[in-house]
Amino acid sequence: MSATDKLTPGDTRVKYETAQIRGKTYSYMLGEPEGQPKDTIVLVHGFPDIGFGWRCQIPYLISLGLRVVVPDMLGYGGTDAPAGIEPYSLKNVSDDVAELARKFVGEDGQIILGGHDWGGAVVWRLPLWHPKLIKGVFSVCTPFGPPRSEYHDLKDVIALGILTNFKYQLQFRGPETEANIQGEEKLRQFLTCMFGGRNSDGEPGFDVSTGILFDKLESLKPSPLLSQEELEYYVKKYTAHPAPELRGPLNWYRTAKVNFEEERPLSETPTVLELPSLLVTAERDTALPPEMARNMDKHFKDLTKKSVNASHWALTQAGPQVNEYIGDWIKASIWGEAPPTKSAL
Repeated sequence: MSATDKLTPGDTRVKYETAQIRGKTYSYMLGEPEGQPKDTIVLVHGFPDIGFGWRCQIPYLISLGLRVVVPDMLGYGGTDAPAGIEPYSLKNVSDDVAELARKFVGEDGQIILGGHDWGGAVVWRLPLWHPKLIKGVFSVCTPFGPPRSEYHDLKDVIALGILTNFKYQLQFRGPETEANIQGEEKLRQFLTCMFGGRNSDGEPGFDVSTGILFDKLESLKPSPLLSQEELEYYVKKYTAHPAPELRGPLNWYRTAKVNFEEERPLSETPTVLELPSLLVTAERDTALPPEMARNMDKHFKDLTKKSVNASHWALTQAGPQVNEYIGDWIKASIWGEAPPTKSAL
């Protein structure tokens, strides 16, 4: 095994720890480099992932000399899953991540921050709420969207023909998904579905215009993005919570009004992030297509944009390319290293 090979379930290259964060238990993986860490990086996963979703990135980032902190986010794995919606707001989760980070860098230290999917939404908010904590931020797939001064419900927005790629979120925020997906076997089918499993006719179990196609779940073949061992690890993590096991993860989709109310004061001034920032889009991402990022440049002073040929699951599907982009950006934009000179031969 190479030192930078992806993590496996229970991998001993990282420690598995918990911390009390603002009255909640957070579970996280901790990877330490040899010698003094050059920096601390915190990685924030999305739906329906767990911290292990960063398995292809963690060993690589450790090899760069980074201390790597990867929590299971609120509602997932070994982390608490409150029943209410408010704890899952982007501000509350940002405050949680900030407190976890300060356990490693202290009150005046700084971190590099990365996110994917819902984690991307979180990491774009952290510099707004905790500007002194973040020295650089990156997102895979998720574009930046500024705080809004007016609230428009997603259902009404979609009815206008806008954000139709988010129609699946109407299913997720309702009662149907968490009611239908309970217990080990259903969770196994659900995870296979979400990570791109298809039936023998090549049909998926999920599409962005509907959500989960429940009648297809039993016929899905294994996803090429999850080995059997990895799938069982995810199932084990999900069943750490009592049924309905998806209530916590799906609560993230129910926070739109809470997020709006908490962020409305931020909308009173133009949002411009001055810190080094990176967005890696995935060309075949149907939930977060790259064109969603076309208007975000005006909100940044130092934005790097890259793209990979992958679906929404770029962290694993295009792991080496994603790692290269993140590593090059950290070295150049955070550490100020000159790029290696290329031979003329």
